[in-house]
Amino acid sequence: MTRMVECVKLKKQAEGLEYPPYPGEVGVKIWRSISKQAWNEWMDIQTRLVNENRLNLADSRARKYLAEQMQRHLFEDQDVEAHGFVPPSE
Repeated sequence: MTRMVECVKLKKQAEGLEYPPYPGEVGVKIWRSISKQAWNEWMDIQTRLVNENRLNLADSRARKYLAEQMQRHLFEDQDVEAHGFVPPSE
């Protein structure tokens, strides 16, 4: 049976994640209130942030930056995108 959550990002009920995708209390908060769709959208944005900004994930500052961007995107309803990213034209 699919677990449903009231997604704070999408502002609707949607399929939830199977387990907390992030360590600690933040991971539990995401698991309880972010849908699988919203999390997958964040993962795409995070990949672009890492690639476009050439972030070194071994650097604690880069990980802190990504955590801040994740918070802004998922819970503060702010647009987050990599500088210089141009979506492919169809």
